[in-house]
Amino acid sequence: MKIFKIDLIPGDGIGVDVIREGRRLLDHIAGISGMSLEYNELPWSCEYYLKHGKMMDEDGMDKLKEFDAIYLGAVGYPGVPDHVSLSGLLLKIRRGFDEYINLRPVKLLRGAPCPLRDVPREDIDMVVVRENSEGEYANVGARLYPGTAQEVALQTGVFSRKGCERVIRYAYELAKKEGKTLTSVSKGNALGYSMVFWDEIFREIGQEYPEVRTSSLMVDAASMFFVKEPRRFQIVVTSNLFGDILTDLGAAIAGGMGLAAGANLNPERKYPSMFEPIHGSAPDIAGKGLANPLAAIWSVSQMLDFFGREDWGAKVLAAIETLLTEQKVLTPDLGGTAKTKEIASAILAILKR
Repeated sequence: MKIFKIDLIPGDGIGVDVIREGRRLLDHIAGISGMSLEYNELPWSCEYYLKHGKMMDEDGMDKLKEFDAIYLGAVGYPGVPDHVSLSGLLLKIRRGFDEYINLRPVKLLRGAPCPLRDVPREDIDMVVVRENSEGEYANVGARLYPGTAQEVALQTGVFSRKGCERVIRYAYELAKKEGKTLTSVSKGNALGYSMVFWDEIFREIGQEYPEVRTSSLMVDAASMFFVKEPRRFQIVVTSNLFGDILTDLGAAIAGGMGLAAGANLNPERKYPSMFEPIHGSAPDIAGKGLANPLAAIWSVSQMLDFFGREDWGAKVLAAIETLLTEQKVLTPDLGGTAKTKEIASAILAILKR
């Protein structure tokens, strides 16, 4: 029997709270599905940084690469600059393990709150395929003449043909497999090198997929249509920065950040892939039982899909939808009074029905 090996990195703030509940769910599913799981919990976090001057061990990547998946809680805490915590852990893993696909579902589940008026639930149902390894987050640049009136900051986006082709091709394959439309989001009118390059590659690869209906939008127009006409979108492919921004907007129209999950995939499985809620560490409510673990539970669903257990991935997502529809056990961000652990318990009870 295949043993799925999972690295747990609870991280900071409410990451600890929600990963605990996600593991409870995984253990329950393993117990009734015949799956075999093995865990390795690691203390890497901003607290770890303040003690050791680094976000992870020097041999951290070697420790992680022996596992099938990484389950990450959240990163970020007052006293540690965000660019330090992000670069030292999350981005280091994404780049080091070539997790070049960031897959974020934007789906309005039954019972989930939506700030858009008179929008049918089925109109908000898309997957954003975000380039995850280079682009605007490549961290290439310089600071010249620091501390002087002549100081200059240079930030360079890195768009390689390989990097663009593989994420765009992944999106085309997904659209073809699921029989859905594909929208490319860029900003070629203002970014005359990187985004024009992106647009050209999108058209080139599109010639190999004549069955896929496509469209291309500027990121500002896409942001508007996410709100005004979300039904336009089924599969969306875009760059690292634009994908980051658009998926937070997507989370806002599909129930809030407490329902936002993301998968960082190495499709070739040469390295482990990483699964995470994307809501941040919220240190002000950490340890108080107020955190909503549904995003972490949704990322468990994504992990199960990745393990080839789409049956259980679908069951977990259906259980989340049942919980939201019944409106009996909800955390304060969703208008309820339930504690973090009560949400996971309610999901477990639904799965047992």
